[in-house]
Amino acid sequence: MTAGLTPGYGVPLETDRLLLRPWRVADAVIQRELWTERDPRVPPHRHIDADGRPTVAELEDAIRANGPSTRRLLAVELKAAGDVIGYCGLVGGGEEPELAFELLRRFWGRGYATEAALAVLDWARASGYTRLLATVWEWNTASRRVLAKVGFTETGREESDPVHGITLFTARQL
Repeated sequence: MTAGLTPGYGVPLETDRLLLRPWRVADAVIQRELWTERDPRVPPHRHIDADGRPTVAELEDAIRANGPSTRRLLAVELKAAGDVIGYCGLVGGGEEPELAFELLRRFWGRGYATEAALAVLDWARASGYTRLLATVWEWNTASRRVLAKVGFTETGREESDPVHGITLFTARQL
């Protein structure tokens, strides 16, 4: 792996339909929409809390604080329309980071998550990574399909949570 590189460091990633780029302050509205749309089975710390947090202003502050070169989760933008529809990128450190993605519900089922994930996989391979990980809730069949389409396989490791379900661990060689 090339030390210090993260997706979006320098030139954005592009596909035929998508641009994966660092978050902009104006994208905080989309980040908050993602928070509001999450499945109720997702743990509470990833939902809007009873006090309405995170607010758009808090998400804007987080984008400013992280700066464009340190964000590992890239905004996924439709090239033709310029609309941000979610995120995709790598999280975690070390030699085997984790692929993560999430799209606004109105953009599900159009192949965007698969397209964005493949762009990140290409970047990761070119950057010297040899293996990526991904975790997914057992009940999240759509994300499981995306991971399978881009070559991730289940490792056999699982973690069970009595409230939120089973987390499956997957991996992919690059």
